[in-house]
Amino acid sequence: MSSDLSMILPRVVIVSRRTVRKNKFVDFVGEYHLDLIVRYGAVPVIVPRVSGVHMLLNSFQPIHGVLLCEGEDIDPSFYEQDIITTSGLSQEELDEIRRVHVSDTSIDKEKDSIELSLAKHCVERNIPYMGICRGSQVLNVACGGTLYQDIEKELPKCRPESETVMHINYDDYDGHRHVVKVVESTPLHHWFKDSLQQNGKMEIFVNSYHHQGVKRLAPRFVPMAFSSDGLIEGFYDPDNYNPEEGKFIMGLQFHPERMRKPDSDEFDYHGCPFAYKEFVKAVIVYEKRLNGLTYVQKPLKLNKEMEKKRNEIEKVKVNEEKEKMARNVMGKMSVEQLSDLLSFYHTMGHICCEVLETKINNHVNYDFS
Repeated sequence: MSSDLSMILPRVVIVSRRTVRKNKFVDFVGEYHLDLIVRYGAVPVIVPRVSGVHMLLNSFQPIHGVLLCEGEDIDPSFYEQDIITTSGLSQEELDEIRRVHVSDTSIDKEKDSIELSLAKHCVERNIPYMGICRGSQVLNVACGGTLYQDIEKELPKCRPESETVMHINYDDYDGHRHVVKVVESTPLHHWFKDSLQQNGKMEIFVNSYHHQGVKRLAPRFVPMAFSSDGLIEGFYDPDNYNPEEGKFIMGLQFHPERMRKPDSDEFDYHGCPFAYKEFVKAVIVYEKRLNGLTYVQKPLKLNKEMEKKRNEIEKVKVNEEKEKMARNVMGKMSVEQLSDLLSFYHTMGHICCEVLETKINNHVNYDFS
């Protein structure tokens, strides 16, 4: 295994989701996410959804990017004080929602704590972040936004029936699509530009696996797409979006990684994988910038410079003369003196390593508290 730190790829943290298999919990992450992260040049680091992990997030440093994806509904207490009062839903309606969407409505507070902490960490430090589906909702909530408890029951109350959109279809789970209108001059517009020009409309068909969605968008974000019922299907932070500079903070309600033709790995649109491509591009730039700040790679550069100078010295035989002089001096020293000299340089080496490590750790202060 190479010890050259310059060969270590940037790290993208992904939080697992858990399910029950053979009467035990199993943590998992969708393979499409992992495949695209690796394809474009980063390494997925999976944070297990295990009790207490939200207190151990510093152990996953360095974090060069965060990708949060599918999962259960976010605990409403993180963004609304009273579910019934703020949502306008009756207790009977809430009970019906839990019956219809049983796999999504089982709240996982540990996952909520882990992911909200990571989202806030990214926003505060401008670490590249991409939220897919639930991950986009986590980002919005982390920045002060709110969610619809159930789109089907809440949106029709303020929209005409003709604009109703099916946002989840359990009978055609992966095949279901609905139209979204793409906002001009946004990253989404840029990624799908060729397809939008071909159909002559600012519209694409996206998949949909959710019964909740963004209600009030956090002020820092700008919408990138809307479904015909007015629901925000994508948003980003324009002040923190420039992959070439390591900036990327975005949420997509749909799953571009799963928008593929039936029984094929071919994407519905050429632009589908671009979100991952641009996200990883930002992660790579951020990692390089972080390494420069923390002096991780500077010792390597110094070693190369020293090696080059040493080769030059050997060519002109200067080093041989210095070595000869050192041997002559040491040859006149006693055993005790040589032992003391060796001990002195050994101690200096340990002290140098400790001081260097302290300086590096103090230079970048990671804090999830």
